Amino acid sequence: MTTTTLAPLLRAEGVTVRFGGLLALGDVGLAVPPGTVVGLIGPNGAGKTTLFNVLSGVVRPQQGRVVWKGRPLRGHRPHHLAGLGIARTLQGLNLFPGLSVLDNVIVGADRLAGGGMPAMLTGLGGYQRDERRLRDKAMAVLEDFGVADAAHAMPQTLPYGVQKRAALARAVVAEPELLMLDEPASGLSGADITELGDRIRAFGRRMGVLLVEHHMDLVMGICDHIVVLNFGEVIASGSPAVIRADPAVAQAYLGASVREGSDD
Repeated sequence: MTTTTLAPLLRAEGVTVRFGGLLALGDVGLAVPPGTVVGLIGPNGAGKTTLFNVLSGVVRPQQGRVVWKGRPLRGHRPHHLAGLGIARTLQGLNLFPGLSVLDNVIVGADRLAGGGMPAMLTGLGGYQRDERRLRDKAMAVLEDFGVADAAHAMPQTLPYGVQKRAALARAVVAEPELLMLDEPASGLSGADITELGDRIRAFGRRMGVLLVEHHMDLVMGICDHIVVLNFGEVIASGSPAVIRADPAVAQAYLGASVREGSDD
């Protein structure tokens, strides 16, 4: 695994979120440098999804801030992420059922189009050239993911593992600087999880990756750095080896399963 001293792409600083009287996050910090896979783990209810949603602009913290490439983000929303260079996958597939797999992936490449909405509406300004270029790029990504033969199929007609690959292809086709993955291994077989891990490590060589995941073999095998939440607070942060050896982590969540390398 690699380490880096580069400035983080994404940082959460002192993030505190309350829902009514419930403290969901308390003074939480996290950093994702470029070329690094950072894991965010913890038991159910630890605050992982809340932090993910703060970073994505879904939830506003009462205190703290989110910083992107040294610039505080104020008022950012999920639809701003692509323009910033951030791609996010959700726990579900969220593929458009009325579009083919190829067209789903082309949607993810939209930020690379040069003409923008006016060109799309009028067909002028190089729109057709952009469309061909994005279609070729989307097809190349599907080929890389091994699902090019499903390009013209509707997602709902395909096996779950193929749909997962298509959703991930849509996230990376625009070559984001940061890829945020929310439980990407959910529902996959052991062989598919192994392949997913190889892909995430490859992504981590050319972009920052933030991974929220419950499959501990995957997390421990591919992450450079891991942040552990429990009851809305960071209880440990460090390399997989440091996290494995931390008794607070073992007591709070992971137990013997991590030390032995089995799934949670």
